Amino acid sequence: MLSKRTFTCIVCPNGCTIETVCADGAVKSVTGQKCKRGEEYVTQELIDPRRTIATTVKVHGAPWPLCSVRLNRAIPKKDIFRVMDAINKVELQAPVHIGQVVIANVCGLDSDVIATKELPAKE
Repeated sequence: MLSKRTFTCIVCPNGCTIETVCADGAVKSVTGQKCKRGEEYVTQELIDPRRTIATTVKVHGAPWPLCSVRLNRAIPKKDIFRVMDAINKVELQAPVHIGQVVIANVCGLDSDVIATKELPAKE
């Protein structure tokens, strides 16, 4: 059975409208992209969609109670809730440094959770 889908590409500023045709779990055609990255993005989105996460974790002994964190690599979309469960269990102790690895290889997905904010210890 053929299925058609339309995407708006988010890889570059062109924002191409890309149309795809899939059959039997395979991409049969991709049209409308102005660059190769558009085709790669849509194919990835159809076969193995991936996302990054940006959120916060608790921090003790700092002027603020939360520290922003993010993943350093995209993970399979299906694993977002499992990764968020792991992140929600983390509590840091100040000081926290930008780029500090908060969880290495989170859930075995080859992506690290890293701090994106500098938080000094309270004086």
